Amino acid sequence: MTTSCLVVLCTCPDQATAERIAETLVVERLAACVNIVPALVSIYRWQNQIERASELLLLIKTRKVVYSLLESRIRELHPYEVPEIVALPIQAGLTDYLGWLADHTGAPV
Repeated sequence: MTTSCLVVLCTCPDQATAERIAETLVVERLAACVNIVPALVSIYRWQNQIERASELLLLIKTRKVVYSLLESRIRELHPYEVPEIVALPIQAGLTDYLGWLADHTGAPV
């Protein structure tokens, strides 16, 4: 089961955006859980300039089977031209938690 589970990272510009995306993903069963981590400072290159921004980080727990839908939905809801959407495989985890994650993503059980 662990090979089918993902953690997706996505930065957001403000609390309202982060909460809107997080709630939508959970309601639509594209994620079982989304943590909102506040107070990030991101330093990055954009259009040949070094930028600095205050952001929040979404830690999205999902499965590979719904990833493409999740990515599309984030792109629809996100204000950035190129939002950060990075998926990392879950290599190991508590079996009960991973079962819960699987039960709460995809089609309703």
